[in-house]
Formats: sequence, structure tokens, C-alpha cells
Amino acid sequence: MNSAEPPAAYRRQMQRQLAAILDYWMEYTPDHEQGGFIGRVDEKDRPDPNAPKGLVLNSRILWTFSAAYRHTRNTSYLMVARRACEYLLNHFLDDEQGGAFWSLDAAGHPLNDRKQIYGQAFFLYGLTEFYRAGEESAILQAAIALFRVIEEHSFDIRRKGYYEAFARDWQPLQDLRLSEKDDNGQKTMNTHLHVLEAYSNLYKCWPDSLLRGQIIGLLEVFDSYMVDHRSGHLLLFFNEDWQSRSTLISYGHDIEAAWLLQEAAETIGDEKWIARTRTLALRIATAAIEGLDDDGGLWYERDETRATPDNDPLVREKHWWPQAEAMVGFLHAWQISGDENWYRRSFDSWNFVKRYLLASMGKEWYWGVRADHSPMPGQDKAGFWKCPYHNSRACLEILRRLHNFT
Repeated sequence: MNSAEPPAAYRRQMQRQLAAILDYWMEYTPDHEQGGFIGRVDEKDRPDPNAPKGLVLNSRILWTFSAAYRHTRNTSYLMVARRACEYLLNHFLDDEQGGAFWSLDAAGHPLNDRKQIYGQAFFLYGLTEFYRAGEESAILQAAIALFRVIEEHSFDIRRKGYYEAFARDWQPLQDLRLSEKDDNGQKTMNTHLHVLEAYSNLYKCWPDSLLRGQIIGLLEVFDSYMVDHRSGHLLLFFNEDWQSRSTLISYGHDIEAAWLLQEAAETIGDEKWIARTRTLALRIATAAIEGLDDDGGLWYERDETRATPDNDPLVREKHWWPQAEAMVGFLHAWQISGDENWYRRSFDSWNFVKRYLLASMGKEWYWGVRADHSPMPGQDKAGFWKCPYHNSRACLEILRRLHNFT
């Protein structure tokens, strides 16, 4: 790998990259015919105006453009954020049963009305960031109401943590999966990580004592059940009694959690948990190194149950979002340890993105590449899961963390 450039140069590259990503989303994704945002843009930048519209995609657009406005004060970004917020509140929000629908058809009518807690968390995350951008009291009240809905229906009072999914009327479901590839666990690391993320952002707007207690409870759940303290990796799927149901390793979630856990502890100002999550951050980041390839990219997943003489347990793909999280997570490890190797790993991750994932004249990233660095075929540039959140957030985090380097 090439030697890493100094922090000031890294920061300048993030400024340019953030603007490029946001330009792409403003150019290709607004749905000028049916409202909101188009549900899918393919790898050749062709919008599909008939694609369903997902709660996660729209919530992440809301968060991204709100956060970008807070950093830049570019009013064009605030306009996009407002468009996203209005569409979410007018079309995704379930006024009768509470919470938000999982997906809509292209015209904005409910398509899948289930209440996936992962989706509720991202809706909350977007609302809180939009409130931070404009401080509109009605938006904060909508966020607090959504927090209370999650607590009422999803929180497990006896065993702690949050159940994964419900029907529209909040009755239990048999199939709780976030996607077809997931285990049908009653509780998952992924959902808990993003509930923690959303609750932390809400706390920045509304430092409520109950909310603070729930954030501490989430940190306890991670420390007690979700971090495998033998390996440093995260366990991903559980039954309601916290028995692990999977041996899958997700390197992207490892490195993402490595910095998000400490951010939550710092948000609530709990010194015990700040110290504990600092230790966890380095332990988890060290485990994530196992997924690094010689080209600086982070492999997608590994599952030892698949390992046979003829079957590689490693999923030899490098998706966009683990690279973005590696940029932040490794930089975070450098900041708390002072070890320059972590900084180099962060910059190597960015170098990998520049070489193999940047597309559309350097604007939006490909979904991912295969082992030979060829783009994964048939994947979205924008879509139900391909959102501007991970890579824009990486840019914003690096800009924030390197703000003293000019």
C-alpha cells in the first residue's frame, strides 16, 4: 500500500468527496413526478421510477442532508432534508397505529406495513438530525413520540433489549428478518446498534433521564451479550433470552460498533462507560483487522460453519459500507491509542475506495467489488439499502475528527 497522506490532506479529500456524493443524490434521486425520492437507481445511473420506496432509504437521506447542512450551512442540503422529512411524515408515518411503514409503492401508498424496529430507529435518527439542523419544535415532538412508541412496543422489560419486528398493529410476527439473508432472531445486534445510535442523537436534543437509562441499558447489552470477549467480534443474532444463534462474523459491523459504542457513552457523559467503551473500541477494531485484505479493503463476512475443504468460509466481496465504517473506526482507534498504524489503516481504506469503488465521475460509490476488483453486477447505486448514509457519514466524521488539521 502507498504511505498515508497527512491528516490535512485526508481532510481536504473528504470535503471534496462529501460534496460529490451529495451532488449525485441531488441529481439522480428526487422523484419530481410522484414526490419524495426515487426508490432505485441502477449501477449505470438509470433511475427506476416504479421502484418501491423504503423507510431506511428515506430516513437515511433525511439524516445525511440534515447532517451535511449542519456542517456546511449549504441551504441546498437543507431543502433536500426538508423534502425527505415532509415525505416521511406525510407518507411513511402511521397515524393510526404509530410508528412508520417499512415500504411504500412508488406512488406513496403502504406496500409493506410491518413495523421493523431497525427502520423505526433510522426514522428517529433522521428526525433528530433534522431537528438539530433547524430546531423546529414539532420535529422534536415527533421524535420523542417515536421513541415512546419503540419503548412501549419493542422494549423487553424482563430480559432487556428490543424485539426485532411487529405487524402494523404491533402484534407478534413469525418472520422477523430484516432481509432474506438474515437469521430469524428475536433480537439482533444490528437493530440494537442503530437503536443506540438513534437514542444517542435524540439525547443530544432532549437529555431525558429515562432516555439516558435506556442508552446505558443498551451499552450493558452490548457488553454482556453482543461482544464476544474471547474473539473481539460481535455476535449477531439471538433468541429473546440472549442465546446466540449464529457464528457469522460481519467485519463491517465490528468496525462500526467500535466507534459508535464510545460515541454513545460520550454523549451521555458517563465516565464509567466512556472508559469501558474505549477498551472495547480497541478490542473490536483489532478483531476487525482479521477482515483486511492486502489491498486495504475489508472483506464482507465470514462464517466458519461453511468451512470445508471445498468451501471458503470468507465471503470474498468488498461492499461499500464496511469500507466507509473502516475509515471512521480505524481513525477512531488512532485517536484513542496514538498508534499511527490505525491512521494508516483508515487512509488505506479510503485509498481502496478511490481505486475500486468510486464511480459516476467520482461521485457515488459502487455497491461493491468481487475478489478480482470487478464491480458486483446488478447492484444499485441508490436503492432500498444503498443509501448516502455510510459514505457521507464517513466524510463528516473524518472532517469532524481532523478539524484541527488545516
